[in-house]
Amino acid sequence: MIRTCCLMSAMALAMLPLHPLAAAARGDAVAVVDAFHEALGRGDQQAAASLLADDALIFEEGGAERSKAEYVAKHLPADAAFSRAVASKIIRREGGSGDAFAWVATEGRTMGTYKGKPVDRTTTESMLLHREGANWRIVHIHWSSGAAR
Repeated sequence: MIRTCCLMSAMALAMLPLHPLAAAARGDAVAVVDAFHEALGRGDQQAAASLLADDALIFEEGGAERSKAEYVAKHLPADAAFSRAVASKIIRREGGSGDAFAWVATEGRTMGTYKGKPVDRTTTESMLLHREGANWRIVHIHWSSGAAR
């Protein structure tokens, strides 16, 4: 239920003009997205997981993890290992927010070596966050990448 509501809210948020309060909330949401990536880059899986809602939905490489617990058990260790091994650069970022929801869309590039193989990928990421009390939690992540040209 939350996921459907979140996706609908994100689409509505994208059409709303941002006011100063929303801009501040958006900044807080971006800080959570950055903290998630920083935790992955340190290999701190516990810190990364703490920023996810229990019912988070993660799409990556055509697959889906339908809860924080499923992501932690299946894909988080590999994501942390990959993030520690390669450098990522933000090329462009957009976002928006309302009282309870925020979205952050990022385009980037990841380069380096992972498991002895060169990596050079363009990346896209969208995250939807929901405010839980005073804190933002990530409720949806969609990652996509392709060979850099």
